[in-house]
Order: sequence, then structure tokens, then C-alpha cells
Amino acid sequence: SGFGILWKGKEDEKGRLGSLAAVRQLTGSLTTAEGLRFGIVVARFNDIVTKPLLEGALDTFKKYSVKFELVFVVWVPGSFEIGLVAEKLGKSRKYQAILCIGAVIRGDTSHYDAVANSAASGVLSASLNSGVPCIFGVLTCDDMEQALNRSGGKSGNKGAEAALTAIEMASLFEHHLKF
Repeated sequence: SGFGILWKGKEDEKGRLGSLAAVRQLTGSLTTAEGLRFGIVVARFNDIVTKPLLEGALDTFKKYSVKFELVFVVWVPGSFEIGLVAEKLGKSRKYQAILCIGAVIRGDTSHYDAVANSAASGVLSASLNSGVPCIFGVLTCDDMEQALNRSGGKSGNKGAEAALTAIEMASLFEHHLKF
């Protein structure tokens, strides 16, 4: 039957739309991850950071009943290469979401900007070209300390957070946006 957005509310005196309750809203769920398949693309470069990010993602998948036999991990040389492999996995139609994990750490040259921007563009292109959610779990940090803090240190584990996003987006597409 598809989905639609119905607006039944009225604008208030400031021209704002009416209540959100008046529109049909869709959201992914974190309770319906069982049976979903995930691809994970991980950069080997800076693996002191990317391995803990992957572990955080896998721990989160386990917590939400994702079976490890439904998770496929592909290692690539660096963050620049993530987008191409993510797109290939997405186009295979074997996975409901692709989680992209990497770490780009600023140095003394402009190389950081090129790789960080290319990694982000690559993941976005993979999503758009494959029609499968590709989640950007690539850290872009000023230094190694910041990266370590975000891969299980005092700032938490961004791999775990990206896995939650992957579950929610996979659920949204599988249960609400599957046409």
C-alpha cells in the first residue's frame, strides 16, 4: 500500500504547521533487528582505532539479537576504499544495511581533508546508488587521542552508535519502505 503523509492540522498564528500527531510518521525500530543482514566494511589503516570500533558494532548487534552468521565483514586498505566496497555490497541485495568503519586522523598536510571528504562522499554515493542504507561510521579526528577516546575510550564507542543507526535504518527500510 506504500505510505503517504497526510497533513490535517492548521497553521497557527505564526504560520507553523499543526501538530505532528496529525501526520503519518515512520521510524525504524531497535526491537526488530532479528533476521536482518548487515555488511560491515572496515578500513585496516589505523586499525588500533578501527578494530575497537568494529568490536563495539558487533557487541551492539549481539545485544539486539543480530546473529553473527547474518553479518559479513570486509576489510579494505583505508577509508578511501570504503565507498566502493559498500556500494558493491549494497547492490548485491544480500544486506539490509552496510556499516562503514574507518578512522581518518589529521596530519600536517591537506591529505586528511581529501581522504575524509572522499570517504564521506563515497559512503553517501554507495547509499544513493545501491538504495541500501550505508552508515557513516568513519571517525574524522584531529589526533590519535581523540580517535582512541571515540573508539571505546572516555567518549564512548562510535562503532556501537553507528551499529544502532544501521539497525534502525535497516528496520525502517525492511518494514516500512520496502516497495
